[in-house]
Parts: sequence; structure tokens; C-alpha cells
Amino acid sequence: MKKVLLLLFIVPFTQLKSQWVENAIQNPEEFVNPLIGTLSKPSLSNGNTYPAVAVPHGMNLWTPQTGKNGNGWQYTYDADKIRGIKQTHQPSPWMNDYGMFSIMPVTGKMRFNEDERASWFSHKSEVSKPYYYSVYLADHNVTAEVTPTERAAQLRLTYPDSENSWFVVDAFDKGSSITIIPSQGKIVGYSTRYSRGKLVGFKNYFVIYADKPFTKYSTWKDKDFVKDALEITGDHCGAVVGFATKKGEKVNLKVASSFISLEQAELNLARELNKDSFDDTFKKAKSAWNEKLKKVEVAGGTIDQMRTFYSSLYRMLCFPHKMYEINKAGEVVHYSPYSGKTEAGYRFAGTGFWDTFRALYPFLNLVYPSINVEMQKGLINDYKEGGWLPEWSSPSYSDIMIGNNSASVVADAYMKGLRGYDIETLYQALLHGANNEGPQATGRLGIEYYKKLGYVPYDVKINENAARTLEYAYDDFAIAQLGKALGKPESEWGEYYRRSQNFQKVIDPETKLARGRNQDGSFQAPFNPFKWGDAFTEGNSWHYTWSVFQDIEGLAKLMGGKKEFSKNLDKVFEMPPVFDDSYYGSTIHEIQEMVNANMGQYAHGNQPAQHIIYLYNYSGEPWKTQYWVRETMNRLYQPTPDGYCGDEDNGQTSAWYIFSALGFYPVTPATDQYVLGAPLFKKATIHLENGKTIEIKADNNSDENRYVKSLNMNGQTYSKNWLSHAELLKGATLQFNMDDKPNKNRGTNEKDFPYSYSTDKK
Repeated sequence: MKKVLLLLFIVPFTQLKSQWVENAIQNPEEFVNPLIGTLSKPSLSNGNTYPAVAVPHGMNLWTPQTGKNGNGWQYTYDADKIRGIKQTHQPSPWMNDYGMFSIMPVTGKMRFNEDERASWFSHKSEVSKPYYYSVYLADHNVTAEVTPTERAAQLRLTYPDSENSWFVVDAFDKGSSITIIPSQGKIVGYSTRYSRGKLVGFKNYFVIYADKPFTKYSTWKDKDFVKDALEITGDHCGAVVGFATKKGEKVNLKVASSFISLEQAELNLARELNKDSFDDTFKKAKSAWNEKLKKVEVAGGTIDQMRTFYSSLYRMLCFPHKMYEINKAGEVVHYSPYSGKTEAGYRFAGTGFWDTFRALYPFLNLVYPSINVEMQKGLINDYKEGGWLPEWSSPSYSDIMIGNNSASVVADAYMKGLRGYDIETLYQALLHGANNEGPQATGRLGIEYYKKLGYVPYDVKINENAARTLEYAYDDFAIAQLGKALGKPESEWGEYYRRSQNFQKVIDPETKLARGRNQDGSFQAPFNPFKWGDAFTEGNSWHYTWSVFQDIEGLAKLMGGKKEFSKNLDKVFEMPPVFDDSYYGSTIHEIQEMVNANMGQYAHGNQPAQHIIYLYNYSGEPWKTQYWVRETMNRLYQPTPDGYCGDEDNGQTSAWYIFSALGFYPVTPATDQYVLGAPLFKKATIHLENGKTIEIKADNNSDENRYVKSLNMNGQTYSKNWLSHAELLKGATLQFNMDDKPNKNRGTNEKDFPYSYSTDKK
């Protein structure tokens, strides 16, 4: 089977990258390259990804580990050595990992230290797929393979002829335990290590079964073997087990884990692996990716565009990951990081709403709504058990980033038609979070100032204050939308619509840009719109000024009208990429990525700027959106190890590409609308869960023909610059007629502009 598999892997990646794929492919999972974005480091992110081996939204992911234990950059493309095959739950190198352990085959001398066991490897002898990873470990003459299920995995280790073949289990430091049970060919243990927040009673229990008896073995603790103990608990524990092997002998390991108990880990293994062989699990994992990726079929693009598209879709389906399990009675249960107890119901973790509210969750609501219903149920449990909705779950509350964007995640799901969960409790959770400060970046920092003044002041020692004001105003809009949709009294949701206009408080009338504002009403001075940080979050005023998702028309009025608005948008792309990094004291990676992109002040590598391109639709110049969308896809996304232009961030930067390649984008979540761009492919088909399809056709599409000359929807001329979610759910055919010249007549009438609160007659 191995030779067949390798041929399957190699064929798609040896095509000329300029070759066009005219028809929808049957195996989109073969176009995924999990190594995209792995050529990264703290000073420059080309994605900050790792080759995640998982099934969609699986509880556990696996990765080859090149970095030292505890290093958030656990796999980097330019590394030379692998230290282990690691179970990971890491959503981002900046967030680091939780509940990890690793397995590493070695030969020769018995050893366990991560440096001593490490082996040289080459990308020429590495196969990376969403559902499978294989690598030749040159120092040990061993090939290691892994293929996953949701809560378990199988490893296949192919050894040489050796009297001293081993594998090392490393349960990591900060508190771990390991037990070797030779009579059962079994190793059990747990890891307690985590990086963010405060977790109660956190343990990741694991169980490993080998199909070859252990003839020699030892536990180890910290830096020493503990040869007389089969069970050891301490700061940093592990095991080494060994046996004699013949050349080409395969040793199979079945592995499962649980955040609840060892008994639950055993149950997860029995339920998900049962009597399956490695090849059985491989086929099931491959099929799981095929099923999810084929929900969106594209054709009429280059090989590289196809690879980039499906690799991005793969990234979108890795996080948030399931943190729930199925008990003996078949009930959904989860470990609660708030109480340390096993609680009923769903739970997910590993995502930051500051990133993913923008496009990742809207895409789930369109194409994969059933998994987001589970996620909404999980948020209810977060609120009931912890008292707050998370803003960054890793796997509990994490004190990082700003905003109260759980409001958008909850409201958009309901506004897009998701049902079957306790929306009343979620609505109360939103009201609670919108009016109180919470622990670990939950709720709203500076809320008393915001309620009193309509903004978070610059001079009260609350960082990123203007950015907070802008995000709170949008989040208030989302709450108002939900309250109104739920039939709540206007006295309740009307206040949040009024608060949604607070963005006006931080738009400086002099510069027409967002600016920090003091308690006395004066604007912060001196003001440098190119200064990163300070009043803003990982960006400058030229990035954050546009974060008025709910009322672009209102923002345009403050700038002097649509012509001035468009001129300011033009400046974003025309100005040189100058910057002031004095707030940080050095050039953070987001700044360098903006400079490297050579697109002026447009900083696509970070989330606050990603919707800016679509705003020309609100000022009657949609052809500029069409131009810059294609430029961004062409310049800043490639199916290579340096293929992203900044942090991929749990699927958000990928979601921008997926939406944009399809021809539309959710500028304002919690409304019914998607703002039009222009499709990348000649044809795309979205298979909705309700059985309907959305067909997107652009027969004469090409790199030159990037402008929309006309658009027909269901056979009728369509003049609007936006699409309705409700109409798309009925099934739709969009026929784009593309041209190499802008059509400066289409999309210029105000009646065709997308939603703004200022023009909402309701």
C-alpha cells in the first residue's frame, strides 16, 4: 500500500503550477498542502502554521515536532531535526499548547532526552496530508507514520534490523505521570501542561497500545532513568520501551486520549479504533476530509490556485476543536476548565473571536451550520460554568486581544438561521458581557468609561482604547440585531443601536481618522496616524479607522461624503508603507509583513485591515474592490511554506481567501448580506446542508478579466453590490460576465449599496 500512497501524494504536486484545472476534482484533500505557512518565526510570520494531522474539528491534532519542548513554534520548515510525533491542541504559536505528549522512535543506545533522541530529516522524505503524515528519521533509519480519528490515532513505525529498537513517550513538564504495563503492551499517563489562563484540575490522559511485546523498558524523570519503577509521577516524566526488530518490521501503536479520565481514554480508543488497522483509519480520515472539502467545488483555476484554495479550506476546519467526548452511556460530556468537573454537553476550544468573527464563523453559518450549532451549545456551557463567554479560548479564558466579539459570533449564527439551542441564555450572556468587565479579557475593559462617555479614553491607562471603542460599537450593533430578531422590547435593544454609533466619538473631525480621545473630550496629541499600537491593536489609525462594519455610510459622512471616502481608501494603497513602532520599541512582525507586502498601508497580514478592500462597494466604485481582491489573492497567497502574509490565525486569513475566491465577503456579520467582489475561478459550486446548491459561474474569467462587467442571478440582471444570505440558502445561480476593463456604471447607484445602519429604513 505504501508505494501506491506515495504515488497518490506526489502526482498533484508535480504538475506545472500554471496548468489549469478545468473540472471539479474528486479528491480535493490531495490538493491540500499542510506545510503552507510553516516557514515562519517570531520576527516574521508567513502563516505561523504547523502540519496539523487531524480530522475536521477533531479533539486532537498531531504534528511532527522540530522545536524544543515548550516552544510555540513546534514545527518550522527550515528546521533540520524532528524530536517526536506530538499530540497537540495548539491554536497558534503565540498562544502555545496545552495537554501535549509525544512519541519518538529511536534505535541504538537507549535514550530519551529530546536533543539526544532527535533525528535529521529531509522534506524529500516527508509526506504531509491533512489525514496522514510520514517522515524518514535518518539517524534511526526509521519511518514514522501517523493517521488520526477525532480522539485517537494510529502510528506505524517501520524499523531496521536492530537488537535495540525503541520508542520514547514524553509526557512533557509542569506535571506529568507515566505507567508502563508490559503484560499488556501498554503505556498510560497524563500531561498537565498548559500555557494560558487558569485551568482547574487540567489533565490530558493518554493510553498507548503496541502490537509488539516490550522486552526492555524504563521510566524516566527529568534528566534520569528510573529503571526500578514502572510508574512515575513528577515534573517531567516519560517512558522508553524496546524490542528487537527485523529490517522493514512495522510496529503499530494505537493511541487515544481524554480530558476526563484514563477510563474515558480507553473508551475513546475502543470506540474510534476498535479493530481497525492503520490503513482502515487512514481511509476513514481521508474520507472525512473529502466529504467536508467537497462541500465547495471549484474549477477553472491554476494548479496553484486549487492548492491554495483547498489548503485554506483545510485550515478553516481545524479549529475550534472539539473538547467534548462520548461517555459509556452515549452522552455528550466534557471536562470543564472552570470547575474541573465532568459536565454534560458540548464544548469547543482553540479560537480567538477577535480574528474569527470576521469571516470564519460566517462561513460556517453558510456552508457548515450544523457544527456551529454544536459550537453555540458549547458557548452556553462556557457561560453557565465560567460566568462569561470566552473571547479567546485556549482552552479556557485567555487574557489576550480586545473586543467583545462573542456578540458577533452569537448574533451572526442566529441571524443566519441557526436554531436548536438555547438562544435566550446566549442573549443574556451577551448583555452581561457588554456591560461588565470580566476576567481574562472577557467582558469589556473600560466599560464604565464607555457607558458614560461613549468611548474608552486615551488618558486612563487602558491600552488600545480607540480600537476598543470601535469594536464595542460594532458588538453593540450585533447585540441590537439579535435582541430585535428575538422580539425583545425596543427599550432593550434600542439602546444598543444608539451605542453602535459611538464610533463617531473617536473619528477626529480634523484628520477624518480614528484617534485616541481624552476624558475631557480633547483628542490625543501629538497624533501620528502611522503609529502602531498605543490607541490601536496591532495596527495604526489607517487600519482601524475602517472598523465601522455596521455603518460605513455613517463613516463616509464623517469623512465628507463618498468621494472623500473613496479618496481615503485610495490613500491606503497609494501611501508608502511607513510606520512608527515606538509604542512597541521594535518592529513587530505585523509591521514587517505590511512593509514586505508592498501594498502601501494595506496590512492584510493582520485582521483589522482585511475587510477594507470591500468598502469601495459602499462608495460607488466596486471595480476597485475587484482589482484589489485579485491583487491580494495573487500576491499574498501561495501554496508554499511561506505562502501566507502574516498569522493564519485559526482559519480567519484562510476564510478571507475562500470567500474572496468565491466572489463575496461578509463585511458586516449579524446582517443578511455579503458584499460582492469578483470570483477567482471559472466555476464554483457550494453544496449547502439543506440540499440546495449555489452555482457561481464566470466562464470568461482570467487574470486579465478580473472586472465584473455584469451579473445575472437566477437568470435575471442583478445590479446590487451585495448578496442576501436568505436568498442564497434557497439555491442560486450567479453568472458573472468578466472583462479586462472596469465597468464604471455598474454598482454606482446608492440603492445598490450594501447595508449601513445610517441607511436602514427599518
